[in-house]
Amino acid sequence: MEEELSLSYGESGKPVQATLSSLKMLDVGKWPIFSLCSEEELQLIRQACVFGSAGNEVLYTTVNDEIFVLGTNCCGCLGLGDVQSTIEPRRLDSLSGKKIACLSYGSGPHIVLATTEGEVFTWGHNAYSQLGNGTTNHGLVPCHISTNLSNKQVTEVACGSYHSLVLTSDGEVFAWGYNNSGQVGSGSTANQPIPRRVTGCLQNKVAVNIACGQMCSMAVVNTGEVYVWGYNGNGQLGLGSSGNQPTPCRIAALQGIRVQRVACGYAHTLVLTDEGQVYAWGANSYGQLGTGNKSNQSYPAPVVVEKDSSCCRQPSPCPTPDFPSAARCSRIIEIAACHSAHTSAAKTQGGHVYMWGQCRGQSVVLPHLTHFSCTDDVFACFATPAVSWRLLSVEPDDHLTVAESLKREFDNPNTADLKFLVDGKYIYAHKVLLKIRCEHFRSSLEDNEDDTVEMSEFSYPVYRAFLEYLYTDSISLSPEEAVGLLDLATFYRENRLKKLCQQTIKQGICEENAIALLSAAVKYDAQDLEEFCFRFCINHLTVVTQTSGFAEMDHDLLKNFISKASRVGAFKN
Repeated sequence: MEEELSLSYGESGKPVQATLSSLKMLDVGKWPIFSLCSEEELQLIRQACVFGSAGNEVLYTTVNDEIFVLGTNCCGCLGLGDVQSTIEPRRLDSLSGKKIACLSYGSGPHIVLATTEGEVFTWGHNAYSQLGNGTTNHGLVPCHISTNLSNKQVTEVACGSYHSLVLTSDGEVFAWGYNNSGQVGSGSTANQPIPRRVTGCLQNKVAVNIACGQMCSMAVVNTGEVYVWGYNGNGQLGLGSSGNQPTPCRIAALQGIRVQRVACGYAHTLVLTDEGQVYAWGANSYGQLGTGNKSNQSYPAPVVVEKDSSCCRQPSPCPTPDFPSAARCSRIIEIAACHSAHTSAAKTQGGHVYMWGQCRGQSVVLPHLTHFSCTDDVFACFATPAVSWRLLSVEPDDHLTVAESLKREFDNPNTADLKFLVDGKYIYAHKVLLKIRCEHFRSSLEDNEDDTVEMSEFSYPVYRAFLEYLYTDSISLSPEEAVGLLDLATFYRENRLKKLCQQTIKQGICEENAIALLSAAVKYDAQDLEEFCFRFCINHLTVVTQTSGFAEMDHDLLKNFISKASRVGAFKN
């Protein structure tokens, strides 16, 4: 959605007319609290977070980089310097000039915010030292937290009910606040008044993602392992027990599974793997695990979000039988949960949004297909309370950067001075950009005054994707066509493009094509893809070995596959 109106705020905090520009609007209309804002104010919102025990507080930023707050202001959680509620938006001047990178909130509520420069600010409820400022006094205004973080750049924040977690750019995790169940990870149950690095099993690990349940903490490391600590009365740590864990412990049951993201509900946990699969464990009294029942789980259990192509809303079938539509659509790309709710949500690669758990008072025990386009709307409409599970963001597009300008010029015959003829079709490009971006063109186009180059070694979709990559730094190809682009990237020695191809190919893997993709990975010396395909084959060994691809497998590849599979114990009873 786009609007032509842009406003700024005067000293009174009221909107005043400003210049016209084209801006993307953030759709916040599904949260009741925003009904207090005028239409003009809603058009300005670029980031937003709804929080509080009843979803009655909100913080948002505008296109002018101003921060506003609104709501009941429990424990001074609006950061305005008082505890007065406000039915009209008030500007948070104490954070003037700061740009928000991420934000989380607790049950008090307390707020933990990280700026784009990696600084941390906290305010609000502080009875358990969850603000990290060394006191237990409620914070009525944002306080810069620098103890043990002064030389660190914080990239992610997470809050439990009364404890806080941050992740730094070098993969370290710091925690503070309420610690009755070991959720700070210090090895004791004493509250932690200032940021303390979480060590133990995490000492030499590089964390890439963090999350908090009500009284537990989690971290995903760059090897795909998940470490957990804190309260475990409902099995939410996934360790197979219900005993609390005062220091980080690896979830052994996820051995061989590479996790990318973790999300925590009040007392349940979701993880998303690199294969797009979801596992869940913990409390299940509302069906929030999505396993079809209401029994708690202390070990990770797979969640079948979308079973087959009958759910698929695609207008036409996927292009080749090697990449069935069901495999594409059922791959999960996002999971969502919030420590204040018993609701779960997920989004598939096909764009479908599912929800399960406590949904407006109902217990939904299996993933239910919604008509929403984003998981945020699930929490706005069905979670109790109706709060944001993350900071909502949208970027303005009223100004074209150099990179965006170059993207627009790709395949533009009006400005191009070179065209490629591939499969009878022209692709228009610019010699100077190609020479700047690619070593191959730097040499091949030197002293070459031709304005047309014929290309027969690669297909039109593959070569067009390659040229477009040189303009955009990204690729937009189906996973099967990305195999051809991987061949080109190997031939031209474009290592970054090679990595992007491998990432795209991974998204299209299924039992039917796993062997073909493994063969391609070996052929093009794509080691990361080879390891991914091998692990996928091992994890789905029974089905993979019954496919035509396995039956027609190259002899040397088969020999190496069996040897490697034996070494990892794939054939043990």
